[in-house]
Amino acid sequence: MDSLVSTQWLADEMGANDLRVVDATAFLPEHKRDALLEYEACHIPGAVFMDLAHLVDETAPVANTLPSAEKFASRMQSLGLGDGSRIVIYDDSPVKTATRAWFMLTMFGAQNVALLDGGIAKWKAEGRPCAQGRETLRSRHFTVWRDDRNLRSKDQMLANLDSHAEQVVDARGAGRFTGEVAEVKPGLASGHIPGARNLPYASLFAPDGTWKKPAELRAAFDAAGIDLEKPLVASCGSGMTANVPIFAAHLLGYDNVALYDGSWSEWGADPALPKETGPAR
Repeated sequence: MDSLVSTQWLADEMGANDLRVVDATAFLPEHKRDALLEYEACHIPGAVFMDLAHLVDETAPVANTLPSAEKFASRMQSLGLGDGSRIVIYDDSPVKTATRAWFMLTMFGAQNVALLDGGIAKWKAEGRPCAQGRETLRSRHFTVWRDDRNLRSKDQMLANLDSHAEQVVDARGAGRFTGEVAEVKPGLASGHIPGARNLPYASLFAPDGTWKKPAELRAAFDAAGIDLEKPLVASCGSGMTANVPIFAAHLLGYDNVALYDGSWSEWGADPALPKETGPAR
């Protein structure tokens, strides 16, 4: 299974014993939408709901921090996602939350995970069927495993300011990156991590919500001054949209990419850390 599958591919594969479809829609508070209610009103038949809002480490000082391997495995087992499954994820979120689910699943050991190109919006636009209510699947064993090689902490990001070992890619919109658009969260500074490059996540999608073609994705990285042949670490506001450039790099065959999970929610809240405003330097 490719890492990105079409709606037609999914329609053709529906009913396969090893196929699991996952709705990983999540919203930010400002969206004023309820992901679970929308899932219950209309989801791809057979899809289970992955509740990203609660799939976090609730003891962490920064919101939206990745959960423990044990918690993740337990939740996946209860959804019927387990060893040997082919997992297709989609969302209907402006912040492309399926990429967060993809990152977690692959980091925690799932071997065969794909995103649905265009999500449920494309599925519905093509007149394909929706189901209502909640889906339940028989529990399946999910082997507990975690690989932190593609995660970065605040201390590692601080050390990178001196070593320049990794390029820092900020997936937020240009206004927030430069500091021209103020952060709405109290106590959060404006600007970006010194030396970071700006690649707004929305720039990686075509107008219809599908991913841009490989040549266009590569051009977007090039235009942002990012060399895919060198290691990079992605950041955003709260560790959500940073997964978009990570997945885009994966589509281009580059996996030497890490996530700064704390992102600007952590960095921008610490007055001791250096910050820059204005365009990338």
